[in-house]
Amino acid sequence: MRISALEEYGLRCLVTLAKEGTDGMLSIADMAQKEGLSVPYTSKLLSILRKNGLVVAERGRGGGFMIARDPQEIDLFEVITALGGPIIDPDHCTRFSGQREECVHADNCSVHEVLGGLAGYIQEFLSRTTLADLISTGPVIELKPLSSRVNIQSAPRPSAEMSGGGMSADAE
Repeated sequence: MRISALEEYGLRCLVTLAKEGTDGMLSIADMAQKEGLSVPYTSKLLSILRKNGLVVAERGRGGGFMIARDPQEIDLFEVITALGGPIIDPDHCTRFSGQREECVHADNCSVHEVLGGLAGYIQEFLSRTTLADLISTGPVIELKPLSSRVNIQSAPRPSAEMSGGGMSADAE
């Protein structure tokens, strides 16, 4: 799993707002200054967070952004998926199928099982960790055995004629 800059900085902005409390408000310029980010980038981050219901905006003189809910009610899985989408793309098996419409291992794939299990661990850990945990003075979270698994769906991808043919730009 890779954490993108958007996810990292978006989470940092939320932590900063959580420290301000549910009534605390920061302008985009104040947030940018506190986090060492540009004003346009901070504006983009806060817009994404607002569209996903994690922050609210108040317009006008003295306006700004504040956290939408109590930090105890916002878990990191919600934050990371709001900023970057699912941990493991549900279409992973069709996006990385080589030159075929479906992966040759679609019916019995050990990699599929490992990635789904890993995504489950990450999802469960992030779901148990809240913004309140990140702003507390104690340990963030105690590691416990996890039991989740995320299912990766196998579905045929569009034919080469429909998708323009060739490999996708985001294939690794």
